[in-house]
Amino acid sequence: MSSESNSDEIPVDVISEKETENNPSELTSKLNIEDLSKLLDLEKQKSSHYEEKLKLALADFQNLSRKTQSDIENGVNSKINEFVLDFLKIYDDFVRAKEVFSDSKINSEGLDSILKNMDSLLKKYNIEPIDALGEIFNPNFHEAISIINDSDLDDNTITKEIRKGYISHERVIRPTLVEISKKG
Repeated sequence: MSSESNSDEIPVDVISEKETENNPSELTSKLNIEDLSKLLDLEKQKSSHYEEKLKLALADFQNLSRKTQSDIENGVNSKINEFVLDFLKIYDDFVRAKEVFSDSKINSEGLDSILKNMDSLLKKYNIEPIDALGEIFNPNFHEAISIINDSDLDDNTITKEIRKGYISHERVIRPTLVEISKKG
């Protein structure tokens, strides 16, 4: 069959009962059950130890993988939000230009088309405007920069939007600048 040097099997000497009856000392020298049992227990402990180390290493890897994925997503979202903030400044300029043209009775169809495209781009990337006019002031969404006295309105009612705010992926990327009322 195969030579002993190429075999993966461990050679074992089998001792029959007849041999042990004739020479009992041979059994104790070749096969000490207590020693084998101790070796088996030791190997079980090592195996258990290595299994525990493997579980911890796997948990560490999974945690690192999750953290890395989260860091990548946060980094990408941060850069996108930076870009969007710069884009919104240009968008605001177009809105102001349209208002000036409309007030001056100048044809603003070209600006209307550009603003429509910009609106669809914002919508495509889940960037939603914050509607504030008539709402109650919420510091999570609004930034009050002026206060007027108005006895007809409840306290902290938003009376004017000075600059539109926006939300991206359920996070405020730019708060709405507002004017709020106080009862006088």
